[in-house]
Amino acid sequence: MIIKRTLVLLSFCVSTLFLINTAALAAPLTKMERLGKRMFMDPNYSRNATQSCNTCHDKRLAYVDPANVADPDNSVVSIGDDGVSTGDRNSPTAAYAGYSPKLHFDTQKGGYVGGMFWDGRATGWILGDPLAEQAQGPPLNPVEMNMPSKEAVVEVIRHAPYVGLFLQVFGPDSLNDVDEAYDDFARAIAAFERSRWVQKFSSRFDAGDLNGQELRGFELFKANCSKCHSADPGPGGSPALFTDYSYHNIGLPPNPLLADKGKDLGLGGFLEKDYESSSPIIGDANYQAQYGKFKVPTLRNIALTAPYGHNGYFSSLREMVSFHNSRDNGSWPAPEVEENLDHDVGNMGLSEQEIDDIVAFLHTLTDSRGHGRGHGGR
Repeated sequence: MIIKRTLVLLSFCVSTLFLINTAALAAPLTKMERLGKRMFMDPNYSRNATQSCNTCHDKRLAYVDPANVADPDNSVVSIGDDGVSTGDRNSPTAAYAGYSPKLHFDTQKGGYVGGMFWDGRATGWILGDPLAEQAQGPPLNPVEMNMPSKEAVVEVIRHAPYVGLFLQVFGPDSLNDVDEAYDDFARAIAAFERSRWVQKFSSRFDAGDLNGQELRGFELFKANCSKCHSADPGPGGSPALFTDYSYHNIGLPPNPLLADKGKDLGLGGFLEKDYESSSPIIGDANYQAQYGKFKVPTLRNIALTAPYGHNGYFSSLREMVSFHNSRDNGSWPAPEVEENLDHDVGNMGLSEQEIDDIVAFLHTLTDSRGHGRGHGGR
C-alpha cells in the first residue's frame, strides 16, 4: 500500500508540475512563424531544389532525418542535395532547440554550455541567437543544401510566392541588403522552430499520464541521468527540456560507417580551429580539454529519433541506455576520443529491469501528433 500511495502521489506531482499550456497550443502562428514555416518546407533553398530543412528535420518524426530513423543500423548521416554527399554527424532534432543559450563557459558547471550543432559552432555571438545562426549553416554547406551564396538564397526569397509576407515581417526594403536579408531568413526559420508547432510539450509526461513502470523509470532517471538531462523546469519556467546544454565526452566508440570521416573532436575541434584562426567570436587556448565533448541533446521525443549519439553509433534507445550504464565493464569498443571522459556514466550499476524502466519512462516524452486548436499555421 505504501508503494501504491507513493506512485499515486508522484503521478499527481508530475501532472501538477507539467501541465500543458493549452492557451499557447491554441494560439495561431505569428506572421514571422508562418513565414519561417514556409521557408522551412521550401526545397528551393537547395541548389537542385531537392532538399528543404524539413528533409533532414521531418515534422512527422520529431524533426530528424526519416531515412536514418527507417534504417538506423545502416544510415546514420544525411545525404546532401546532390544525392551523393554526406555529412559526418547524425542529424539532431530541431525540436526544442530554441531554448539553448549562447555558447559560454559556465564557471559553476566548470564547462561550456549552449550554442547549436553538436560542437556548439553556432555560438549565438553574431546574431544574438544560436538557433538563427544554426539556420544559416545548411543552405550554404556544400554537403547539405549546397547553395552557392547568400545572394542565391535571397534571390529565392525575391521570387517566392510568400515574398509579400517577408516584406510585411521585415519591411519593404528588407531584401535590398543581402547580408541583412540572409540574417532575417534565419531569424524567421528560428521563429518557426520556437513555435507551438515544434515545441509542443504535449507528451504523456506533460499530461502526468505515467503507469507504474514509467514512474519507477522516472525516479531512476532522476537519480542517475538528470545531472546532464535535467528534469527541472527549463528557461522561463518552461516544462523540463531534459538537457542542461552542456558538453561531455561519454566515450562513444567510432562508428565504422563513418570511418572515412576521421576522428571527430567535437567542441574541442571547433574551439581549436577558432582559437588558431584568432577569431573575434570565441576561442580557447585550452581547447584540448574539450576534445571529444558533444552537446547534451534534449530527450524529448527521444524514442522517435534513432540512431543515437553524434555519430549514430547506437541504433536503439535501450542500447544507448545500456552503454551509459556499463561503458566501463570491458564489453564495449574503445572510445573514439579517450581524453576527457565523463565518469558520471559508465558504471551506474543498474539492473536489466531498471534499464527497461528508464527506457519505458523515456517513451513517455514523445509528443502527441496534434498541434492545438489554432489554424494560424496553415
